[in-house]
Amino acid sequence: MDAIGELSAVLRSGRYHYLVEADIRSFFDKIDHAKLIELLALRIDDKAFLRLIRKWLKAGILEPDGAVNYPEQGSPQGGSVSPILANIYLHYALDVWFEETVKEHCQGAAHLCRYADDFVCAFELQADAERFYAVLGSRLEQFGLEVAEEKTNLIRFSPVHWKVSGAFEFLGFEFRWGRGRWGKPAIKRRTARKKYRASLASFQDWCRKHCRLPKAVLFAKLNAKLRGYYQYYGIRGNFESLADFYHHARRLLFRTLNRRSQRRSYNWKGFAELIKVFRLERPRICHDF
Repeated sequence: MDAIGELSAVLRSGRYHYLVEADIRSFFDKIDHAKLIELLALRIDDKAFLRLIRKWLKAGILEPDGAVNYPEQGSPQGGSVSPILANIYLHYALDVWFEETVKEHCQGAAHLCRYADDFVCAFELQADAERFYAVLGSRLEQFGLEVAEEKTNLIRFSPVHWKVSGAFEFLGFEFRWGRGRWGKPAIKRRTARKKYRASLASFQDWCRKHCRLPKAVLFAKLNAKLRGYYQYYGIRGNFESLADFYHHARRLLFRTLNRRSQRRSYNWKGFAELIKVFRLERPRICHDF
């Protein structure tokens, strides 16, 4: 959540007016092993440790059909070291380049906000944003990476022209400019619609698989899932999306419990009493930024 807070603060400053939102196609599958070892060697002088990393990268991956795949490139997702290696790779491919080269050639302010392979670049001037957008693909190609063009855009995102500014997504949230409480431009954030629908579909699947659990166990697990959802998406200004999720989650639970047998188990009055007894976790804001 630190990245969301950082980006929100940067955009609220009013200094930046153009954004480049970018996506790297199949990033974890495209990491060049030789290039990664070369980058690690810049800071690590332990050859035995580097050999261990090389062996880990080339370790076989067990496929669902039982076959073992030995990758020539990429860092296996789910591995304990994978996020660290991926961050190191992008640190040199993107972070260092942005700080030492991109900013040096910008006439106005520029800011990079990155979390893993998801990043947004904010610029004060349109010309700087266009120049970065034009060279980003060739920069990543030097590291064997490819920009997903359909998910990479240059948009105006300015408090000065907030009525015609675009919207973008970052880490599961949709950002846009809107009218604040006092009529002034304000950053509006809500759960990205794609993530929202995926979360509801996942919730429905979970209910179907676990609806026969004892009520106390079922609601304890349900509440743990809902708390996790609120802990992530419960940022200031997003209560409407949380309440909407809670409303649809209740309806999905009601429908699922009534499908456990041929006979209908609950009407809405009885279901409301059930909720009172077992206390379904209600939405709440967890992050004030």
